[in-house]
Amino acid sequence: MMKIFKGLALLSVFSLVACAQPELPKDHYYRLQVQAPDKNKGDTLFKGTIEVERFLADGLTAGRPIVYSEAGSEHQLLEYHYHFWTEPPVVMLRDQLIDFLRAGKVAEMVVSPEMRSRPDYRLTAKIKRLEKIVGPKPSAIAELQLGLQDEQTGNIIHLANYRVEVGAKSASVGDAVIAMNKALTEIYARFVASLAKL
Repeated sequence: MMKIFKGLALLSVFSLVACAQPELPKDHYYRLQVQAPDKNKGDTLFKGTIEVERFLADGLTAGRPIVYSEAGSEHQLLEYHYHFWTEPPVVMLRDQLIDFLRAGKVAEMVVSPEMRSRPDYRLTAKIKRLEKIVGPKPSAIAELQLGLQDEQTGNIIHLANYRVEVGAKSASVGDAVIAMNKALTEIYARFVASLAKL
């Protein structure tokens, strides 16, 4: 009888220890939301249709976990375990660019490949950097290669790299995402300004 009592006592102790385990962190999800440009009151920059391809990116940057690097060690990338994009950046950035180009009246029509249209121009992009910088001065960096090609002639109309770093209010992931949105808004605005000069 004594053995049974001891056994039950040990079982209750183990149960209490199991209940005292710390809670696992909750997953957090973030959207990239680029600010719309000022309305273009003039004519569209390009007649016809621009098709915006799905962006390209390396393995880590293309995934949903948010990527970060330590200030001074940007060659080494890490990813968060509980902070994710709502969609892969290669899709989110493309969709945000489509909305930005439409709002800026860059072309008569701006579409994604899913429309299966016959575009006059094809826009390709590569995400070179999209990361939170951890350090004394927290920030976010976005670097994109953006190119526009004439589908009729095959000529490259414009191809350039755009890199913007924006300081974050704090070291939190949420503030880094806000800074990233500002960086992407500036990149898209610079890209449209480049097209306007052609």
